[in-house]
Amino acid sequence: MPLKKSISHYQKKISFLCKERLRVEKLKILERKLLFSGFTLIAGLDEAGRGALAGPVVAAAVVIKDINTFFIADLKDSKKIAERKREYLYELIMERACNVGIGSVDSETIDKVNILEATLLAMKRAINSLKQCPDYLLIDAIKIPYISIPQDSLIRGENRSISIAAASVVAKVYRDRLMREYHKMYPSYQFDQHKGYGTKKHLQAIRAGGTCPIHRKTFSGVLSDNLKNGTKKDFV
Repeated sequence: MPLKKSISHYQKKISFLCKERLRVEKLKILERKLLFSGFTLIAGLDEAGRGALAGPVVAAAVVIKDINTFFIADLKDSKKIAERKREYLYELIMERACNVGIGSVDSETIDKVNILEATLLAMKRAINSLKQCPDYLLIDAIKIPYISIPQDSLIRGENRSISIAAASVVAKVYRDRLMREYHKMYPSYQFDQHKGYGTKKHLQAIRAGGTCPIHRKTFSGVLSDNLKNGTKKDFV
């Protein structure tokens, strides 16, 4: 690489990292306020798969070890990150976060209790799987009832809290990996591509072959496409 191009590339990288530092520092404001108020184990929570037609809903709880030194470039809402980059960030979070808990609720339970209750259950499981009980929760868009831990429900929390942003990535990557495993069991649905969401190809697969055991039978997208032409097909 010519010297001028090399210098230009280096300058762009430095500029990007400086901007990222500023952005990430803004995402730490809530955590720092809570630390200043005396809380020491602040967990960010988010879910993945709530709107899917198949597979589990997964929640992650992330407690960051040292909020002042924690920095991962490009860490933000998982929906705004490419799949390969999410996998990379997931590994960094698992290395650098103090404590990570994951909770999952399967499609059968989702059909029994409804998706909101299943999401709350997944979040409780994520909290319970942490090594230490947090003393404060920052949760994306949901309030968990009947728990004694103080909490804040934040709309678009991934854009307001570094802990929630980290939980967003962990939940998404963990669930995506599960869906790739389900693809091996039910390859005709291509779960490795759409991860159970209601894409055109997924709906076509339901029309052609009915549902499989991990489909959420009570979801309207599954019901409407599974009952086309008065037919209903199931593997079991």
